[in-house]
Amino acid sequence: MKAVRALVKKTAADCEEYVSPWKTPAFDSNGPLCVFVLGKEHVTLGIFAGAMLADPEKLLEGKAKGVRNVRLRESGGCEAAGSEEVDCGSGELNKKDPPSGKMVGDE
Repeated sequence: MKAVRALVKKTAADCEEYVSPWKTPAFDSNGPLCVFVLGKEHVTLGIFAGAMLADPEKLLEGKAKGVRNVRLRESGGCEAAGSEEVDCGSGELNKKDPPSGKMVGDE
């Protein structure tokens, strides 16, 4: 979890860290950015605007309208190819004024 937190703080330096209503570490950067949850065998990094991100490395999982997640299954998982770009991209989406509201499948 320390590595995930460090990754978020590095890629979205202006983010605000807090504890979500669901008692999980969460981050905002001009709106909700991400949350992470400790599982028995992995840490899940949930990215709120993840559906709008390019994912050439196929790191993102999930089928919700907007949220996608990355499951980091080993201690070196944060160094997985593309992990940093995924999170950084999410922070950039929140900087759009106003947010695009684009959903998966929109052109």
